Amino acid sequence: MSDDTPTPDQAPGAPHPRETLRIFGQDAAEQAFLAAYNSDRLHHGWLLTGPRGVGKATLAWRIARFLLATAPADDGGLFGAPPPPETLDIDPDHPVCHRMLAGAEPGLAAITRSLNDQGRPRDEIVVDDVRKLGRFFGLSSADGGRRVVIVDAADEMNVSAANALLKMLEEPPARTTLLLVSHQPSRLLPTIRSRCRTLRLSPLGPEDMQAALAQTGADVPAQPDHLAALAAGSVGDAVRLINLGGLETYAELIAILGTLPRIDRQRALALATAAAQRGAAERFELLLTLIDVALARLALTGATGAAPSPEAAPNEAEILTRLSASPHQARRWAEVAAVVTARGRHGQAVNLDPAALVLDTVFKIQEAAGQNR
Repeated sequence: MSDDTPTPDQAPGAPHPRETLRIFGQDAAEQAFLAAYNSDRLHHGWLLTGPRGVGKATLAWRIARFLLATAPADDGGLFGAPPPPETLDIDPDHPVCHRMLAGAEPGLAAITRSLNDQGRPRDEIVVDDVRKLGRFFGLSSADGGRRVVIVDAADEMNVSAANALLKMLEEPPARTTLLLVSHQPSRLLPTIRSRCRTLRLSPLGPEDMQAALAQTGADVPAQPDHLAALAAGSVGDAVRLINLGGLETYAELIAILGTLPRIDRQRALALATAAAQRGAAERFELLLTLIDVALARLALTGATGAAPSPEAAPNEAEILTRLSASPHQARRWAEVAAVVTARGRHGQAVNLDPAALVLDTVFKIQEAAGQNR
């Protein structure tokens, strides 16, 4: 892969988790890990779960940095054991930090989807990706210290890879900690889940989101509330929305919905044409996601009697309230959402023309609006 291509464990447009020294909004998870560390009950397997983009990989690398740079409690030297650490912070000038940034830390192994024969990331983590840990464990640990393994994302292991990792969890090498990043832990083998302690990470609040975005170097938009509503506490989703013009796309989508029940065909055609431009695959994928979001917010408006707050686009509340003013209408929008989502994903799978697929979706929404009157 080129230097500009994100690795499988890196959100597009964001720094790699190993480059992110701080994490925001996840104090509870950090303190839970530190409590286990300081009580000499450091489990060998940890499952880091939560929505995408909330900092699971960043926390995994942060824990790895801490473990590799912190002397074990039984290695107190001439002056006895150091006081229990109160934070996972490590001095950026520490040799471990430099080695990790350079990808040269001998005590760390990172498992993710490897490249296929064409030089592209595979769709899953295969057994050979896990088996290479055998050589890693066969080497002497640096200075007699710890080893750390990060698997990101553990959900992406195929059956053979999962079984190979399970054997390591059942018989872990001494002073080894395995950190499994998981967006959907239900996809993991129950035996893997049972052999790990779980750290659950939550969506970020507005202030933590702003701080995390500043750390990534992303340009915070003029309407941060709109970004917060669409990103739902996920920094990764927020960066994606910023980089792909997601806020502007969603605002145009809501404006088009505002022309219902007789939809503005010219604006709908322009939206569809933009999705079909060459090299716009990511924007097309994002548009389908934003259509799902808009329909979900329509259904929620009718079900609760109020539009979601904060707004995710100008005049969104007024438009959603007009189109979905009752539980009956909410049910109809929920049914449309299920149909539209299925049709959209099927159209992607069989490579239908993106413009035709978007127009078909928009007219399906227009049909539902007519029936909801």
